[in-house]
Amino acid sequence: MSIYSRKQNWKIVLGIIAFVIVMASLFYSNSIVEKIGREERQKVKLWSQAILRKARLVKYTDELFTKLRLEERKKVELWVEAIKRLAQTDVSTDFTLLSRIVQDNTTVPVILTDENRKIIAHRNLDSTVLGNESLMQAEIDRMLSMYEPIEIKYYADQKNYLYYRDSKLFSELQKTLLDLQKSFISEVVKNSASVPVVYTNQEKTEVLQFGNVDSSEFDQPELLRQMLADMAEENEPLEVQLQAGQSNYIFYQDSWMLTQLKYFPYVQVIVVGLFMIIAYLLFSTARKAEQNQVWVGMAKETAHQLGTPLSSLMAWRELARDELKNETLMNELEKDIQRFETITERFSKIGSKPKLESVSLDAYIPEATSYLINRSPKNVEFSIEAKDKKVSALLSKPLFEWVLENLVKNAIDSMEGKGSISVQYGLDKEGPYIDVRDSGKGIAVNKRKTVFEPGYTSKKRGWGLGLSLSKRIVEQYHRGKIFVKSSKLGEGTTFRIILKA
Repeated sequence: MSIYSRKQNWKIVLGIIAFVIVMASLFYSNSIVEKIGREERQKVKLWSQAILRKARLVKYTDELFTKLRLEERKKVELWVEAIKRLAQTDVSTDFTLLSRIVQDNTTVPVILTDENRKIIAHRNLDSTVLGNESLMQAEIDRMLSMYEPIEIKYYADQKNYLYYRDSKLFSELQKTLLDLQKSFISEVVKNSASVPVVYTNQEKTEVLQFGNVDSSEFDQPELLRQMLADMAEENEPLEVQLQAGQSNYIFYQDSWMLTQLKYFPYVQVIVVGLFMIIAYLLFSTARKAEQNQVWVGMAKETAHQLGTPLSSLMAWRELARDELKNETLMNELEKDIQRFETITERFSKIGSKPKLESVSLDAYIPEATSYLINRSPKNVEFSIEAKDKKVSALLSKPLFEWVLENLVKNAIDSMEGKGSISVQYGLDKEGPYIDVRDSGKGIAVNKRKTVFEPGYTSKKRGWGLGLSLSKRIVEQYHRGKIFVKSSKLGEGTTFRIILKA
């Protein structure tokens, strides 16, 4: 098994383990959130039930006060009727009973005046106003604002007036009821804890009280309606009747904490995922940096090791030229030595920024491929085709020859020494391009990016570094692109290189 296959298998195993860990964490977190959510909803349910019971109590109290109010009013009416009958001298009735009714009035404040509002008598007034004429007159005005005075005739043309108002007991009962209603509304908000609550009128257009919500939306009817609709969608509004014939509504929804808990497992997965991605990128960057160090060190050492035998070969070349006198042999030996020099120069440039120069592809492509053509199997047909004239590109000749050499050698291996290789170059919207096409075995779709990975090879022997090195030279040193343009199993492959103009 190749190192690439082992790496792929490890990736799959680690991916499965990571997936299991994430799913287990998600399941556990989700179960905890569900438990807390159930407890939170139970609290809200108990709160809503308590609110309804309190509302029924307030309603019952209001009904009780209404009955007391009616009884109090009946007493006042009876007392007033008795006063009227006592004032009528022509009425033959039981004066003892009427007098007793009048005397039994110990709660209703009354003031008897003449026609000029001069106080004749009073009963059940607050001690703070007694003896103060201005306060007594103010009390008469207060009674007059509540009820019309009772006119009492005596003699033919003389009248007295009886002013009265609700009893102190009745007023205190009414104040107690209002305080109880206000207390209920306040407790609706306070007891809701962190639950968003909105208490509205019967038409659901006016907010009477609220808690844990943004009040800025209350001034805009559309936003208020939308907020109430969202709350009603989560929980049925509570209808409360604090007074007979008047219904108000309590809208509420899940607390912000519960809403956060709903999304906590997913946020947790995202955070863990981001951490894993960042960790992977950091380790990958460190690994690539380490690989680069190894590449550079190996290339520099190779160039150094080649320097000694190359110098020796150059000396032997001069000696052979004088001794052998064979021009053809010497020319071929010269080409091999130059090739040796080119390879040494390639290795020496790895790790250092190469000098890019504008090169005409019309002259460079035939020159760069000529050495390979002459030393390739006889059953391999080569062709060079220019799609455009006068195409130039920025490149480093020694390094880019290495790329072409790797592509051509891979093509020959793919064809098993028999077939055709075509090198085409031209200019398109992305810049100068070079296509290397062969009639070999082709590359499967799922392997078109994998072929550039270090260690990947389909051959029985080899390190799987040729295409990886080519990609590094094109993309890092020439700021270009190299990719599989097209491929079909059994018919061949086309690699495309795009360079800077």
